[in-house]
Formats: sequence, structure tokens, C-alpha cells
Amino acid sequence: MKKMTDQKVSMQETIAGWNDRFKTSGPDEVLDFFCRRYPNRIAFSTSLGAEDQVIMDLLAKTGIPVKVFTLDTGRLFPETYDTIDKTSQHYGIPIHVFFPDRENIENMVNTKGINLFYESLENRKLCCHLRKIEPLNRALSGMEAWITGIRKDQTLSRFETNLVEWDESHGLVKINPLYKWTDKLVWDYIRQYNVPYNPLHDKGFPSIGCQPCTRAVKPGDDIRSGRWWWEDQGPKECGLHRQEG
Repeated sequence: MKKMTDQKVSMQETIAGWNDRFKTSGPDEVLDFFCRRYPNRIAFSTSLGAEDQVIMDLLAKTGIPVKVFTLDTGRLFPETYDTIDKTSQHYGIPIHVFFPDRENIENMVNTKGINLFYESLENRKLCCHLRKIEPLNRALSGMEAWITGIRKDQTLSRFETNLVEWDESHGLVKINPLYKWTDKLVWDYIRQYNVPYNPLHDKGFPSIGCQPCTRAVKPGDDIRSGRWWWEDQGPKECGLHRQEG
């Protein structure tokens, strides 16, 4: 027990050191460092959102091979599938697709209905768990570091996000290279470097998830307000990015 505690303290100290070291660094420098530190043991999870497209462009520029994957819940927008294909071809980088377990989804749908998530928060979380969290666990198996597109100003629940964190649930280092970027910085980069992006962003979708659980929002609305809009107001998360030690 003491050895495990000492290892955790040591990792926390290492992460604190990285956060201090890279506090004024750009995301390109951060990505280059961690991709070299964890060769063949680092993965980038992309939902093909604007932030993730910026990271994909930055990773391509490093020239360092990185496992890139996305989660196909089975309920995505057609535009998202097109963006997966277009992005992979544009950068010449394969995007590995992870699917939910067929038997689990069949049991859930046949027991609770095809659109169970509208019925209760419990049902919605179950659907997110089977369609997203379980495949994510498989995608991150064997990895030691995980790159994400999380930004501090996306939601109140993400405001405490750091550049480097320890993800307790997966037992790996989590890197958020755009954590301090604003929405404007993201789109300025996309336009400057002609980064491919999901056309739904031009139709009022700042945050894009599953088709039945996402709708367009009005200009000025919270960027996550179109996700699970039928639920009570508050932080809108599916559980992929739980804030843990």
C-alpha cells in the first residue's frame, strides 16, 4: 500500500513539474514533448470537433506516429462520418474507429427502447456508458498517455482543467494541449491553416455529439447548451472526462 501511495505522489509531483515547465509553451511544443516521451504508448481521442481538428493538424506537423481514434456510437450525424473520412485522407493518418459492444446495445435497446435517453437521466447515462465509455476503455488499453481537446472555457465543470493531469479511472497521463485556448483562437487557427472541419459548425452546432442528443444553438448561447437540452440546466457531460485526481 505504501509503495502504491509513494508512486502516486511521485506521479503527482512529475505532473506538477510538467505543468510548471510548459505553462508558457504552445501546444505544438507540448505535443512534440509528450509524443516523444511516450512512443507507441500515447493516443489521441478525437470526436472530430473543432478543437480536435486543430490537434490533428498539430500532430500531423510533428511527424511523430500517434494512435488516433474516435468512438462511433452508432448514432452520429452523417456529416461527422464524412469528416472522419475527409480528415484521415487529408492528413494521411488512419483514424481507428471503436464501436460499442453489439450485445450490450441490443439488450439495452430491446429492454428500454431505441430512444431511452429521453426518458430519464439514468437511461441517458446508461446509453453514454455503453456507447462511449466502454469503447473508450478498450481504446485506451495499453496506453500510458491520452491527448484530448478539452478547453477550460467549454463548460463550468472544465474550468479547473490543467495542461497535464492524472486520469485515475484509466491510470494514465492526460494531456490537454488547448486547455487555455479560446473559441476564437481555435477558429483563427482553422482558417489560417485551412484545417478541415465538420460542416455542422457552420449550421449552429458549436458542440457536436450523437444526432438525437445534439441540436443547434443560437449565437451567444452556451456552447454546450445544445447537448442533452431536455435535461435540467447544469454541466453537460457524458462521463468521458470525469474530473478526478
